Amino acid sequence: MDLERIDLGLGERPALLLVDLVRGFTDPACPLGAESGSVIAANQTLLQAFHARHLPVFFTTVVYSSPDQARVFRDRVPALDLLQPGSPWVEVDPALPFAVDDVLLEKQWASAFHRTGLHQQLQARGVDSLVVTGLTTSGCVRATVVDGLQYDYRVVVVREAVGDRNADAHRANLHDMQAKYADVVALESMLAMLPGDGTGG
Repeated sequence: MDLERIDLGLGERPALLLVDLVRGFTDPACPLGAESGSVIAANQTLLQAFHARHLPVFFTTVVYSSPDQARVFRDRVPALDLLQPGSPWVEVDPALPFAVDDVLLEKQWASAFHRTGLHQQLQARGVDSLVVTGLTTSGCVRATVVDGLQYDYRVVVVREAVGDRNADAHRANLHDMQAKYADVVALESMLAMLPGDGTGG
């Protein structure tokens, strides 16, 4: 018998959190990357909607400035060593417009919350819920979603706006997040949830 779960939707002040939509993950020329055109397109739509409503937007990137940062993680996935300061791989994908009020956070581990100050910045902006997108569904997206729940944010994942190198892992983790940690919704449904009409009035 399945446990009852309830979709919670968004609160009054959601933030958009784009996880690791950087060139190292969106460009197949990088060993860490994969083709991400449809994911980028969905995030472009979400960015436009959040910017039009003057809602908070946070991007994350992964940057390793010293050998001791996330040592075990990097030992496990040596290609992460490519994500060095000044490398083009750590730059937000140029197809995603970055507004003056958007925040870019550097992280070293899977979750966007771990040792980044994200929670404090969300609290300072009065954020009560998160729309989480990005790469990859089974990795940094899932870790961020779980931590978002653990910090007592309502979390929504947009199905079209997340991606993974492995299609089976993508589907399985969307199923798991929906069952336990977040609402997993279609892009059109997400846009309908947002407060205001996006006219900036």
